[in-house]
Amino acid sequence: MIDPSSSEEESDDEQREPLAVAHPRAHLQHSEPVAPNLEVPHPHATSHHMRSASPGVTQSTDTLSVGVASGSLGSGPGTSNTSISGTPVRSTNLPRPTSPAPSLISEKTVTDSIDPQEKQEREEEQRKTRLQLYVFISRCVAYPFTGKQPTDMTKRHTKVTKSQLDTIQARFQSFINGDTQIAADEAFQNAVQNYSEVFLRSERVLRMVQAGACSHHDFREVFKNNVEKRVRTIPRSLPEIDGLSKETVLASWMAKFDCIFKGDDDNKRPRLQQSLHSELILSKEQLYDMFQQILGVKKFEHQLLFNALQLDSADEQAAAIRRELDGRRQKVTDMERNRKLMPRFVLKEMESLYIEECRAAINVLMANLESLPVSKGSTDSKYGLKNLKKYNHRRSSVLRWSRSQASLAKLEGDSADSDTQLSKMDVVLTFQLEVIVMEVKGLKSLAPNRIVYCTMEVEGGEKLQTDQAEASKPMWDTQGDFSTYYSLPTVKVKLYTENLGMLALEDKELGKVVLRPTPLSNKAPEWHKMTVPKNAADQDLRIKIACRMDKPLNMKHCGYLYALGKGVWKKWKKRYFILVQVSQYTFAMCSYKEKKSEPTEMMQLDGYTVDYIEQASDLEGGRFFFNAVKEGDSVLYACDDENESHLWVMATYRATGQAHKPTPPLTPAAKNSTISKIQGDADRARKHGMEEYISSDPCKFDHHSMFRHLQTLTLDFRLNDPYCSLGWFSPGQVFVLDEYCARYGVRGCYRHLVYLSDLLDRTERGLMIDPTLIHYSFAFCASHVHGNRLDMYDLLFLLSLSFFKLLSK
Repeated sequence: MIDPSSSEEESDDEQREPLAVAHPRAHLQHSEPVAPNLEVPHPHATSHHMRSASPGVTQSTDTLSVGVASGSLGSGPGTSNTSISGTPVRSTNLPRPTSPAPSLISEKTVTDSIDPQEKQEREEEQRKTRLQLYVFISRCVAYPFTGKQPTDMTKRHTKVTKSQLDTIQARFQSFINGDTQIAADEAFQNAVQNYSEVFLRSERVLRMVQAGACSHHDFREVFKNNVEKRVRTIPRSLPEIDGLSKETVLASWMAKFDCIFKGDDDNKRPRLQQSLHSELILSKEQLYDMFQQILGVKKFEHQLLFNALQLDSADEQAAAIRRELDGRRQKVTDMERNRKLMPRFVLKEMESLYIEECRAAINVLMANLESLPVSKGSTDSKYGLKNLKKYNHRRSSVLRWSRSQASLAKLEGDSADSDTQLSKMDVVLTFQLEVIVMEVKGLKSLAPNRIVYCTMEVEGGEKLQTDQAEASKPMWDTQGDFSTYYSLPTVKVKLYTENLGMLALEDKELGKVVLRPTPLSNKAPEWHKMTVPKNAADQDLRIKIACRMDKPLNMKHCGYLYALGKGVWKKWKKRYFILVQVSQYTFAMCSYKEKKSEPTEMMQLDGYTVDYIEQASDLEGGRFFFNAVKEGDSVLYACDDENESHLWVMATYRATGQAHKPTPPLTPAAKNSTISKIQGDADRARKHGMEEYISSDPCKFDHHSMFRHLQTLTLDFRLNDPYCSLGWFSPGQVFVLDEYCARYGVRGCYRHLVYLSDLLDRTERGLMIDPTLIHYSFAFCASHVHGNRLDMYDLLFLLSLSFFKLLSK
């Protein structure tokens, strides 16, 4: 595996064998050991068209044997961190063949000869391809489930441009001429003069800067290594000084070197460091922005796609992945039945291996999706618990919800018999409630100094008490946190005053209020009329309470519905329903009653299809109808609110994983309902021609060719950014490309083949590419073709094989 976190730093005492690419089609050659002094070869020793890389990069055979174990391409060894020692690059004497890559002049000639209308059509086709690619990329960024961004990436440094090189040369020449205020001894001046004449003004360094292969860090490391070798090899040049060690002198020299090198740009350094940090771990917004630049997508196009695809909805993205995987499974089944749908293979026996590999890849993705948690809850409250005393603490004995990943049984085959049936204990939910008692109004009969307080309790839970307050100012703002397994809990809040009787055992109850919250209830503070005893002096007591019931993550929707089915809910009446997600592939529609933690009836949604239907005239109750249909079964639902029916249908649609997306019927009232907002994003996207990209089926695209286009654009973007990458992708780019390959089935060998071709093509254009990276990709493809890999089947498309043979020549 090409490890993105592999270190580029090596100790000074370690021997390094630089690699150089003398020709794009030639084998990698090892150069001679590093010379102790700073040397630069004669200008004619290296060809002008020579495609070499930073001459300090190397990798041992043992490391390489591990490095090619995976198809991941990331930040690895052999980047600009390696010091440029100035070692001559050994070139081969092989004759230079004709480059298969077209030259810039030929490309320009072909472009100019194209008819304007044909050119416009081609640009429009490219725009459509990039927009479709961006849709797939956006889905990968919005809901990644095959990997994470690495946290221990190799640090990249900014490149030195030609203009910056001229500025650096001028700064060092000013120091040599004595035009700066930097004090220095003769030894340091000699070191700087040697560094300027031998390194900074060499033609080889100029070519490397033009090729984008030198960073500011490289320049500093070259000077540091040079002065250390001078001190080590020529002790007389820096004699010992009493009380001053050589390390101290070298540190002082490096500080002076930094002053010369940076000049007046020292104030810009913090911004550079900040941009370097931003490249390490990218947020989703940064990844969206980066691939907008790579694919040329405009901001308004991104916003249209973002809203229409519901990229901010984890449920919608998980449902989209389930639909994609079901489509891929169906495609594999169709190929198995009709062999003409398969790609061409070298051997007939490869067809069965290809089917097995496709199924194995789909099963891995389904297992990755299934392993994602769906019920991670948080017990942190918004408010701190202030002035709250526990009173009559009781703990419920109801068993907690527990559920293993039972739906993984679906991965073993396509048979419906393998589905696991749920029990009522599998859908027991845990709810967190926050009850805040604020103040009471209407206390007129009590003396101003009488003490009053409130208690709050949840049915089947504990009882809590507020602090005491005077009757003239009955205000508390005290919060109580509760946990319950009841889907329809009962919250009781009572108001008490101290009983002044000598023989009184309990305080006097002034009034109470009973609340029945749901996750959809209003969470803002509200005034409630209290129920008071008949003989109470104050009959108009009101209390201000804020009651909030959090929705568990595995509860997708809830509310009251009318229902009628064959096996469940056999009587048409109104019930309280909850759509529960047990795992990534298992959902259940459950009905609950008050003071019950388990559902009274439930239905597993596997295999059902939901859609809108017309209103049933023979049933009383409900105005907006929809149903869930399965072979041999049908369940009819209805509710009184149109917007609520849309929310139920969309939540059930995501749960069933069906291919058909329900379309709401057009009604005059729909224009003024909140469903218009839901449909508004899709309508705006359709207006701008985005509908075909949003509704496209990923299984119908050739993702290998699309990925090649994406990887080429990403590589060009990477080579043009301010960092000295030498062809290595940034961690964020690797993360998205890996996710794309895993999600859409792009083969690792093909990925390295096109990557190797792109790298060699860039060397033809005079850009510096790390030879270790070329070696990795070549070794990966070679080991795949010759069957040396243990984790992949020995098969290859005929096109990929012929392409690899062309490259290996």
